[in-house]
Amino acid sequence: MSENRNEQSRRRFEELELLESAGVNAYPYSFDKTHKSSDILLEFDDNNPELLADVAVAGRIMAIRRMGKATFLHVLDQYGKIQIYLKKDELPEFYDNLKLLDIGDIVGIKGFAFRTKTGEISVHAKYAELLCKSLMPLPVAKEEVDEEGNKVVHDAFSDKEARYRKRYIDLIANHNIRDTFVKRSKIISAMRRYFDERDWLEVETPVLQPIYGGATARPFVTHHNALDIPLYLRIADELYLKRLIVGGFEGVYEISKNFRNEGMDKMHNPEFTSMEIYVAYKDYNWMMEMTEQLISTISMAVNGNTEICLADKEISLATPFRRAPMYDLFKEYTGRDLRGLSRDELAKEAEAMGIEVDNTFSSMKILDEIFSEKVEHNLIQPTFVIDYPLEMSPLAKKHRSESGLVERFELFVNGAEIANAFSELNDPRDQRARLEEQSRIRAAGDDEAMILDDDFLNALEIGMPPTAGLGIGIDRLVMLLTGESSIRDVLFFPQMKPEKIKKQDD
Repeated sequence: MSENRNEQSRRRFEELELLESAGVNAYPYSFDKTHKSSDILLEFDDNNPELLADVAVAGRIMAIRRMGKATFLHVLDQYGKIQIYLKKDELPEFYDNLKLLDIGDIVGIKGFAFRTKTGEISVHAKYAELLCKSLMPLPVAKEEVDEEGNKVVHDAFSDKEARYRKRYIDLIANHNIRDTFVKRSKIISAMRRYFDERDWLEVETPVLQPIYGGATARPFVTHHNALDIPLYLRIADELYLKRLIVGGFEGVYEISKNFRNEGMDKMHNPEFTSMEIYVAYKDYNWMMEMTEQLISTISMAVNGNTEICLADKEISLATPFRRAPMYDLFKEYTGRDLRGLSRDELAKEAEAMGIEVDNTFSSMKILDEIFSEKVEHNLIQPTFVIDYPLEMSPLAKKHRSESGLVERFELFVNGAEIANAFSELNDPRDQRARLEEQSRIRAAGDDEAMILDDDFLNALEIGMPPTAGLGIGIDRLVMLLTGESSIRDVLFFPQMKPEKIKKQDD
C-alpha cells in the first residue's frame, strides 16, 4: 500500500511539472467565490434558472467522470458537494490539462446553475481554474449498490486512530463529521449569547499560574526562564474568577482551555475546554435553575428540541431536572449508609464493594471512588446530585441546614458529569482551615489535593459577596448534544500516543 501511495505521489509531482511547463500556475493567490454549494442546491428554481445565471464556486475535486468531449466533476466545499459540467469546446485550454488533474485537487469554477437530464442540479462551467494541486492521494471511499440494493462502501478512511491523527484528511474523506464541529461552535455561541443577554462579562485569566488551584488534579509543569521559577498550566479558572467578584464585578465567565496531567479515555483528554461562571448574591439553588434553563436553551438552539437519542437511550433535557442528595444515591445504589463514617470505616466499606483503596486515599478520595464505581453510571436522565460531604468540597459553603455537608451540586447526564457548582465559600477563616487540611492530605500522599493559595485567601479577606459558581465541561456537553460517545470525536486534534517509529534497514 505504501509503495502504491508513493508511486501515486511521484506521478502527481510529474503532473505538476507538466502543468507548470504548460504555463499553468498551480498555486494562484485568490479566487472570487460567490456561492456556497448548498446555496445553489437550495436556491435553484427550475421555473426561474436566471436567478443563478452567474455563480462562482470553489472546492476540492472528489470525483471525475470523463466522457470524451465532456467531463463531470464532483466538487466539495465546506457546505457539501456539487456537480460541475465541463465541455471541451468551451474550455479548450483547461480541458487539455484535465488529464493532469486528480481527486484532491482544488478548482475554481464560474458559470451558471442548471439541472441535468438525470435531474441533478449542477454548475455548467464557463471558466475553470486550478487553485491548488494536491500532491498526495486521498483515501476517497467508493460506493456501490449490491444485488440486494444495499449500499457498500470500499476503501473508507475509517481507522479511528488514523482519523484522529490526520483530522485534515478525515474532514475531507468523511466530510459529514464536519456537522459535529459546526454544532460544537453553535453550542458555545448559544452559551455566550445566554450569558451576554444577562449582562455577565466574559473575561480572560492566566493560563500560566505560579500556584495552580480551583480543582483537585495533577498539573502540567513548565519553567519561566527569565524569572527562573516553575509555572503551572491551569487546571481551573475558579480562584482568579473569584478575585474578580471580590474586585466588584457581579457576573463573570470564561470559556477556556484547561490542562490536567491525568490519564486518557473516552471521557478525558489532558487538554480540555471548560466554562466557569460566577454570579454575586446568588446561591446553588438559583444556580441549579439557571443551569437547567441554560442547557435546555442550548439544546433548543442547536437541535431544535430537548430530546436526545443516544444508542438505545432516550434522554429528555426538558426542565426541571431531577434533584437527588448524594448520600441518598449512595444508599440507593450500594445499599449502604455512608454518612458520618470515618476514613477507615469508609475504606472498609469500599473494599467490601470490591473497590481497591490504598493508604494514601483520603475520605474525599474514597467517597469519590465509590460514587464513580457504583453510582454515576446509573444516572442516565439529567440529575442534579446535591449536598456533598464536606470533605469532598473544600471550596464550597457549608450547608445551611445539614451538618457535615456543603451546598454543592454536580449535573450528571447519561452517566457522565456535565457540570459542577457551589454556593461559594466566602468566609476566609473557614477557607483557610479547609485549604490547610488539603495541605495535610497532600503531605499524606494525595498529590491531587489542593495547594494553599495565600493571595486568594487575602482576596477573600478583602471580602467576597455571597456568590454562586458553576463549571461546565464543554467537550462533554458537545458529546451529549451531538450523540458522540468519545471525547476524541468532538475535538479536532485530540492528544494521541506517539506513533511507533518503524526501524528501517541500513
